[in-house]
Amino acid sequence: MSGFAPEDRELFERAAIELYDLIVQEGGLGPDDARLADGTDAKIALDLLAELNLVQLDQRAGTWRALEPANVQSRVVTPLSNEGARLLDESARWAKAFQSLNHSWRRSPVAETSGAFTYLHNEAISPYLTALIGDAEEELLTAQPQTGRDAQSIAAAALRDTQALERGISMRTLYQHSARRSAITQKYVAAVTARGAEVRTLDEFFNRMIVVDRRSAVIPAADTLATAVVVREPAVVAYLIDVFERAWARGRPFVNAEESAVKEIAAEQRAMTIRMLIAGHSDAVSAKRLGVSPRTYAGYVADLKTEYDADTRFQLGYTMGSTGISGNENAEPADDGG
Repeated sequence: MSGFAPEDRELFERAAIELYDLIVQEGGLGPDDARLADGTDAKIALDLLAELNLVQLDQRAGTWRALEPANVQSRVVTPLSNEGARLLDESARWAKAFQSLNHSWRRSPVAETSGAFTYLHNEAISPYLTALIGDAEEELLTAQPQTGRDAQSIAAAALRDTQALERGISMRTLYQHSARRSAITQKYVAAVTARGAEVRTLDEFFNRMIVVDRRSAVIPAADTLATAVVVREPAVVAYLIDVFERAWARGRPFVNAEESAVKEIAAEQRAMTIRMLIAGHSDAVSAKRLGVSPRTYAGYVADLKTEYDADTRFQLGYTMGSTGISGNENAEPADDGG
């Protein structure tokens, strides 16, 4: 190592560079210069420059003079570069060693005796998913409802999933229609589809799920998203895959921005809003099922009130009921005059 810490580099950037420029421009600075008074940043910076051998006290002239920086640069930077390369190589070797352990654990009798279900809680979920997807060999199936995902979790998923895709893993992801309006989700979809993934959206509510190589599935616990359940029972995994495939067949490609597709998606969300109203669900429950915020859902209801000329939800329900509207009709986009 060069022997210089990050604090030295910060001082170098903050004060030493400016002082070096000043010494160069003025042809030298005297030790008794007021700008180099003890305790000042300039004095501390001068000591660092002297330690780096970038300045030297000319005994005959009695001034500090600047020295050529090229040789000093190699003396400081080269050891850091070498150490960085060594650490990268070391981290890669550790990762390879742990990957071998992961393979051994999952395929050993010890892993089988833990049963077909493993429960993960809170902070343990993300590292397990990263390791599981990192060991994927063929295929990833993911179902991600829009609610409950923030920018940080999507960024982590983007890194994890793009690495898998670059290894040649095939991937299909299913979102709710509401994901189309999320900027961070759009960036994620752009990143994974550019590497060969397929992404579709669906109007229906579904729960979070990840299936790896059709052997393991990760789903949320029944009562909380803070607990994940890893399922390895073949019959249950096959059932979950069948549920995914049926939903996938009804989904619409995320990248389809044609006007007809946009109208059809809007019609499907409108129909689901009507079904939620008729079923009497609360705004919070309805918003979750649509994958939107309660505020956005309230906007959907307000649009329906305007469409059916109703002042209250009771009037809205009565009007829809009297005209036979159920939300289960085949959604057809309105014509230009409708």
